[in-house]
Amino acid sequence: MDPIERAAEVRYTRADGLADVLRGADALFVYDFLSTAVPGAWHAADRLRWVHIASAGVDPVMFPELRASDVVLTNSRGVFDGAIAEYVLGVILAFAKDFAGSLRLQQRGEWRHRETERAAGRRVLVVGTGPIGRSIARLLRAAGLDVTGAGRRAVADDPDFGTVHASAVLADHLGHFDYVVAVAPLTEQTKGMFDAAAFAAMKPQARFVNVGRGELVVTADLIEALRAGEIAGAALDVFDTEPLPPDNPLWTMDNVLVSPHMSGDVVGWRNTLVEVFTDNFTRWCEGQPLRNVVDKQLGYVPSGGNR
Repeated sequence: MDPIERAAEVRYTRADGLADVLRGADALFVYDFLSTAVPGAWHAADRLRWVHIASAGVDPVMFPELRASDVVLTNSRGVFDGAIAEYVLGVILAFAKDFAGSLRLQQRGEWRHRETERAAGRRVLVVGTGPIGRSIARLLRAAGLDVTGAGRRAVADDPDFGTVHASAVLADHLGHFDYVVAVAPLTEQTKGMFDAAAFAAMKPQARFVNVGRGELVVTADLIEALRAGEIAGAALDVFDTEPLPPDNPLWTMDNVLVSPHMSGDVVGWRNTLVEVFTDNFTRWCEGQPLRNVVDKQLGYVPSGGNR
């Protein structure tokens, strides 16, 4: 933050003090991207012109007053793409090679020979065709997997996915894939999109991976689908309630991999988030176009790709 501190008055605060420091502020950097404090302090934003959030997802700040205002919203799109793609490839390999089963056997000192699966040639549906979804598609294709996308609009010749299906008819396509990866932005249209009907439409051998938002999934329906054998497993990095409650059944299911919302958090990521804001602050001061401007009606940064 040093370059910004030299150029502007910077006020640091925790959530409970946000309203006090927001008065008279021109810009707000929401560094705690999971915080829900901004709506409650919005009444104090008497001259605010720009909000930047240190995440790709913007749902914590997509409340009606901000949507209706002239305040520009930007995000940190691009920081997490490669790391999340590596996470997705990692969990697919973990399922195919049964690494979790090997670790359990190792901890018991049990030598049990098994056969595992090939990852190459498996069919993957990536639901969400923004930059993170595209990075996932490119890496999985390089590893030999057959990747298709699902986004806001259908496309027949997408450069990263080949075919993109329309999310509106997602259930018609879920049954054709071995892995379904959720990385869509959280909007009114995507909230709860993976429910009992969606899981019932998948193959019993399919695995579900969520690196998008926890609220994309109806958690109770996912648990029931796993228990009933409607799907073969899940790798979950995000949840509708975080931290995941200790009594949640997902913790103890052998066919579930749980990680604490960290798929994109690699060494140095916190500094990189500040660097993105610093770059945009320089652009803002110089009157240049800002990077990663969010369409507040869509809920994400529009681009040439489908969402």
